[in-house]
Amino acid sequence: MSSLNRIAVIGLVIPSLLILNACSEHKSIARITPVLVDTLIINGTVYNGIDVEPQAVDVAICGSEICGIYQQDQYDIKAQKTIDASGKIVSPGFIDPHTHTLEELYSSDKNHNLNYLTQGVTTVVNGNDGEGPVDVARTAQELEANGIGTNVALLVGHGSVREQVMGRAQRYASTEELAQMSTLLTQAMEAGALGLSTGLYYVPGSFANTEEVVTLAKIASKYNGIYDTHLRDESTFNIGFIAALEEAIHIADAADIHLHLAHIKALGVDVWGQSDIAIEKINQAQVKGISISADQYPWLASGTKLRSAVMPKWAMADSQQAFHNRLNDASLANKLRVEIQENIRRRGGAKSLLITAFKIPELIGLNLSEVAERRQQDAVTTAIELVQEGEVRVASFNMSPTDVEAFMVQPWVVTSSDGTNGHPRKFASFPQKYQQYVVNKGLLTLGEFISKSSGQTAQVLGLKKRGQLTKGYKADIIIFDAENFSANADFSAWNKYSSGIEQVWLNGQYVIQDGKYQKQLAGKFVH
Repeated sequence: MSSLNRIAVIGLVIPSLLILNACSEHKSIARITPVLVDTLIINGTVYNGIDVEPQAVDVAICGSEICGIYQQDQYDIKAQKTIDASGKIVSPGFIDPHTHTLEELYSSDKNHNLNYLTQGVTTVVNGNDGEGPVDVARTAQELEANGIGTNVALLVGHGSVREQVMGRAQRYASTEELAQMSTLLTQAMEAGALGLSTGLYYVPGSFANTEEVVTLAKIASKYNGIYDTHLRDESTFNIGFIAALEEAIHIADAADIHLHLAHIKALGVDVWGQSDIAIEKINQAQVKGISISADQYPWLASGTKLRSAVMPKWAMADSQQAFHNRLNDASLANKLRVEIQENIRRRGGAKSLLITAFKIPELIGLNLSEVAERRQQDAVTTAIELVQEGEVRVASFNMSPTDVEAFMVQPWVVTSSDGTNGHPRKFASFPQKYQQYVVNKGLLTLGEFISKSSGQTAQVLGLKKRGQLTKGYKADIIIFDAENFSANADFSAWNKYSSGIEQVWLNGQYVIQDGKYQKQLAGKFVH
């Protein structure tokens, strides 16, 4: 799909065609009676994942597919099972374009991915932020053999590819190294990767120059892939938020590839209010023919590892031992302390950094300032100690509600979770967005929320026959109660399942029935 065509899709030019097709389809189906189907969902308020207005139609499932969309009460249909969805919402299963779920999907006890199914999510994307497996073919094969509770799609991570070729070296890639990276990326794209992801804020991606990324993005473009990026800077950590956005737009333009901005945000007090500038730059680029979309999670706190949040990138180069050696090098102490202190300030101060996951349980739920007070030392010293004691995840309360809302209403922004342990976004992002921004604030209509969580996301990612209630599409379908669809997880209890998702079909299999998980691992590798 060319950039211009993808813009048309994201701009929702297609729905009128879908409506015309559906109408002609209904006329032809009306002459074919009776119809035999496996499951018929009747009397629901149906959103097809593209149109923002509901339809009075019944949805039929045959095997793994949707085999009919019928005007209610106008057809003679014989179904093995009939589900009465009166008073409920029927929609495509949600698609989360940014998750970190591979560990669970590979496990033997969490591969059901129930924390996503109970949000209504039937497809998750992995390999974001420049991370994830390089061998996409092997990963897909292993996941399906293991059995997975949701569909999974994969991006190939630039950071992972770079590290496989040249470790965590703090330098630009040589011509030979870039050729090796190109070969690995080509193999991943041929195996079904959705595109290239970068985490240019993170080590080792942060050590790459723009042209390295352009070269690789051109390869993804050849396979009609996307360029998904965690910007080099979402704040003022290096080149600045707006400059990082300009870099991403330049990469997309130079590589002729669709740009997808991961978890778009203006992070930290230094860039609060810059959403307006960012939105204008994106809109201007789209007018010029550059295809751009973004995803966003509905929380005011981001989540990351403490070392990524506050440690200088140069200190984290090479091995973990080299990183720790630098932290304990007396000749670097002053430089380190100044930079760490400034990074803490950028994120709103030590009180804004809440520990959400750590091997020392009694520190979970405390902020960095409180831990420092317990240890009777300053926050910088405490941070240096903690990152050497183990992996520390933090929720960083550093976003302005005004910026979050400004991004959310843009037609090119879809829903995501970026779910990580310790943060409620892993269990509750979709109902949180619905309750907070549809029900409470009215920033989005129900139809807009569903589209931004299903059909529009599938089109952005280039997923085939997913995200819509359309004949011939895969039967990933949810039924939920609009009155009770809500988040139960918060920062004090981050891992509580959400409420309100009553029925879920995944590839035609009935995996949640009347709110109860049926222990069916019906997920597939999708691309």
